[in-house]
Amino acid sequence: MTARTALRWGSTLDSVVVYAQGAVCRRLASGSVPPDGRVRVTGLPRSLDPGSLRARVTGTPGVRVTEARVEVEAEPLAETAPDALRREVERLLDECAAARGRRDRHLSLIEEVKGLRPVPPARRRDDPHRRTPVDAWLELAEFVDERLTGLHTRLVELEEALGHAEHALSVAADRLARASTDAPAAHVETTVSAVLTLDGTGDAEVELEYGVPGAVWVPTYRLTYRRDDSSGRLVLRASVAQRTGEDWTGVRIALATADLRRRTDLPRLRSVRIGRRQPAPLPSGWREPPTGLSDLFAGYDMAPLRPATTVTPLTPGGVPVAAAAAVGSTSGPVPPMQPSPRGYGESLAAAPPAYGAPTPPMQSAPQAYGAPPPVPPPGSAGSAYPEPFGGGTNEFAQPVPSRPGSGGRGRARSLPPAAPAAMAPPAPARAAAPPAPAAPGSAAPGQAAAPAAGPPRPSGAELDYTALVLCGPDVQGGRRGLLFPDSPFDPVAAEHRRRAEAVTALPLPGHAVRPRESAGSFDHRFDAVARADIPSDGTWHTVTVGEIPVGLRTEYLCVPSVEQTVYATLVLSNSTDQALLAGPVEVTAGDDFLLTTALPTLAPGGERRVGLGPAQGVRVTRRTNLHESTSGLRNSTTVLDHRVHVELANQLGEPVTVEVRERVPVTSDADIRIEERADWTAPRDGAGPEQHAPGTRVWRVDLPAGATTALDGGYEIRIASAKTLAGGNRRS
Repeated sequence: MTARTALRWGSTLDSVVVYAQGAVCRRLASGSVPPDGRVRVTGLPRSLDPGSLRARVTGTPGVRVTEARVEVEAEPLAETAPDALRREVERLLDECAAARGRRDRHLSLIEEVKGLRPVPPARRRDDPHRRTPVDAWLELAEFVDERLTGLHTRLVELEEALGHAEHALSVAADRLARASTDAPAAHVETTVSAVLTLDGTGDAEVELEYGVPGAVWVPTYRLTYRRDDSSGRLVLRASVAQRTGEDWTGVRIALATADLRRRTDLPRLRSVRIGRRQPAPLPSGWREPPTGLSDLFAGYDMAPLRPATTVTPLTPGGVPVAAAAAVGSTSGPVPPMQPSPRGYGESLAAAPPAYGAPTPPMQSAPQAYGAPPPVPPPGSAGSAYPEPFGGGTNEFAQPVPSRPGSGGRGRARSLPPAAPAAMAPPAPARAAAPPAPAAPGSAAPGQAAAPAAGPPRPSGAELDYTALVLCGPDVQGGRRGLLFPDSPFDPVAAEHRRRAEAVTALPLPGHAVRPRESAGSFDHRFDAVARADIPSDGTWHTVTVGEIPVGLRTEYLCVPSVEQTVYATLVLSNSTDQALLAGPVEVTAGDDFLLTTALPTLAPGGERRVGLGPAQGVRVTRRTNLHESTSGLRNSTTVLDHRVHVELANQLGEPVTVEVRERVPVTSDADIRIEERADWTAPRDGAGPEQHAPGTRVWRVDLPAGATTALDGGYEIRIASAKTLAGGNRRS
């Protein structure tokens, strides 16, 4: 039984874990294991990453998965809902084009009518003067005015019809763009299946796990509290958008802040060597070629000439026209092309050794895979590559380095084939002029840079043999039949993944922060309490994750030296073992919605302050007084006495706690002394929900309902009389 006739098992999507970018989906399939153990599990999305497929048997002892691979099938597609939307868009496109055509024809008719004007007949020299027919001119003007009035009235109707058609087209196009990508967009449906080989007998349940791009999420919150309560309900919600190609219907949702594309390789500590420089050790997989490898293809190099199939026009000097045009800017005469013993304009270079061997002498440096080789100008040093047996030169042939899996053999690339030797007149050999000296690290104009010394170094991708893909017969550009790294698994699937990645460019909701930015160095996971539905339409959908208990207390804060306004704040304390990520939070006090603000990242056991805006029921007033005097022997010290007076009034019907913040100057000069005269306190860094600037002082006052209080404080600045305060407002 082949893979195409393998027993088919349907699968259902059970759970999805959405990461910072991308998601990991888990599907379940069950059935009876066939005798040959070959099972095809259907229902996988087109955009899945083939390298992320994992399969295992759950709940059935004695049955295990021995092989799992991804296969793509194509079959004719029946009528689907997106086809109806697509036909509607096409119909509205035709209507818009017809309405626009009627409007344009009407505009041209208006221009024709506007161009109507009386043209008198030509007057000959002997004709007497004729009187102007004023009545006819006026009748024509009235006709034009009347005609233009009707045409403009009709033009307004056509413009309105065109506007309605364009609006309907935009609505239909938006509906088509927002339609779920779970349905295919072509008349041929391509389905992705997982072909499994099971070892065992009986009934089994298989769990498939795979990664898909095109899924993002950001956290959102809803906070409900009562002013007379010290606790509140914080509901964690998530805005999820996905365009993975499959609808998530009735699945368990989990949200994680980790990055699916994070590095998994371990760091390597290299030794530091002091002394004479030594060559770096060769990477794994590199080996020197065996001796005498170039003689292995000696018989192939002695193969007879192949007949010419095309003839290229030559210049009088015997050079192909294309080649002469390419190097026409090179100074000096162009040497003629020499006949090659192996064909016209094409040769096989000396057989290079197996992959990983150093480049033989007289060959150019290895080229990047898929990149065209440089063509040195004729007559320049190093432009001729001698054949193995001295049978002439091919001045435009460039050797291509051997690649993994190519049999240890490279094939030369050249310009279009030249004419046969019989058509090109022989020319005497001409010695190449020595190149002019150039600065180190620079190359002459039109000449390729000097190859790097030493053997070629394969990259890490070239040494990853499991990731090398053999290009098929339909691949162009000289890549056919060769192994290349990072070749796409499926061009159509690559296009699906590219479209899915567009969801990462969605604009974020207000106050939203991406999980990787707010999570910091730690990763967190949040599991939703109920199953959810998220269609594959690339728009934001809200999912309720769960309720998080938080501690709350209401505090009033004012900084009267900056603004004489009291602000209401909520101090949130996280008593759980999970961090609360930054994001928008909707605050509701009782049954009243207050505002939507930004919640900062709250670590486990931490506290953060959330502002609620000005509190109109609490008033603050601040007055200051500065007295300047001198003291000391011969009045050598200037004393700046600052007095601060703050008044608070609670006009609310409940007691409040107000925190008043002031500032005291700080100095690092030993000749300047600052003495405080107040009962305020300095906040301790790390003890509260926020950090404070140096010199901050705090009053904490409990005000009953309808009560007022006054706070007095101050400080003295003592400086030498020869010094003075520069800048700022010292009377604040």
